[in-house]
Amino acid sequence: MRGPRRARTMTGRHGHGLVIGKFYPFHAGHQALVRAATSSCDRVTVEVMAHTVESIPVDVRVGWVQAEHPTARVVAAPDDHDVDFDSPEVWDLHMDVIESHLDAPVDAVFTSDAYGEEMARRLGATWVQVDPGRASTPISGTAVRADVAGSWWALPSPVRAWFAKRIVVVGAESTGATTLADALGPHYGTTVVPEFWREWSERRAGGLTGPWHAAEFELVAREQAALEDAAAAAAPRPLLVCDSDAFATTLLHERHVGAPSPSVRALADARPTPALYLLTGDEIPFVPDGMRDGEHGRAWMQGRFREELAARRVPWVEVQGTRDERLAAATAAVDEVVAEGWDLADPVG
Repeated sequence: MRGPRRARTMTGRHGHGLVIGKFYPFHAGHQALVRAATSSCDRVTVEVMAHTVESIPVDVRVGWVQAEHPTARVVAAPDDHDVDFDSPEVWDLHMDVIESHLDAPVDAVFTSDAYGEEMARRLGATWVQVDPGRASTPISGTAVRADVAGSWWALPSPVRAWFAKRIVVVGAESTGATTLADALGPHYGTTVVPEFWREWSERRAGGLTGPWHAAEFELVAREQAALEDAAAAAAPRPLLVCDSDAFATTLLHERHVGAPSPSVRALADARPTPALYLLTGDEIPFVPDGMRDGEHGRAWMQGRFREELAARRVPWVEVQGTRDERLAAATAAVDEVVAEGWDLADPVG
């Protein structure tokens, strides 16, 4: 959407600013670029230029940018064309994509790289170069993809939440799940998400013996998910230990209501896929503590965990033995997950 180049307003601000990028992933350098635009323009459009070969879905990237910059208009701009800054014909193809996603003429184009000059010329806009050479914010998408953990400092909260590998500890009552989760957190120097189910059981009317309602399990699943997501966004490293999750809540519903819950199952299925489940074994003695349902249901619950985990497309390991033996088996499995890293395709261009 070309238009005549317009001067800044009397306040020195531009009218409509444009930022484009792959945001693969979105990082502190991108944030600085968008902030430069939003602080000096009346309105800003951010176009997420995504290629189909790339591993992170474009709607995820749009969500990242929108969450961090709610005043900007953020749009997905799928673009499978090759990148060749020396080819006018290739430039034409990219500009067709860019202009088709604009809703008004652009007054200023914000980029770090030099291609912004030609883009601005083609749009009849002013080019604003921000942090050339990335001197102020030394980070790039290439650097993040090569070393997510080493680049953790540069990732905004929603991006951290997406990258954090979630290790979920589950097990029937009195199998040591909380003990193991609490040991894994300090071992890896990361956050442990507490089990909301126990908190809810302690404060609900009637305690464990009162009649249960399906809506309670939806509440527990949602609260557990909220705790998990908040912890993932603030985790000190790309690893999170969770004492239970929404999937475990589906089995709790079966145990206390007597049948599966489609709504709780749907909540669980919509959650980010954990990197690993650790199932704590039921070979240890049952220890009543006043807040447990009783030993009679432990074997059944443990069997359901084994059945359901075997059916899920997620790695899982059952750990048994002493506390030290369980921790050793768990850390061996977690170390494998950490070593795998993230399998992200190289971008085009």
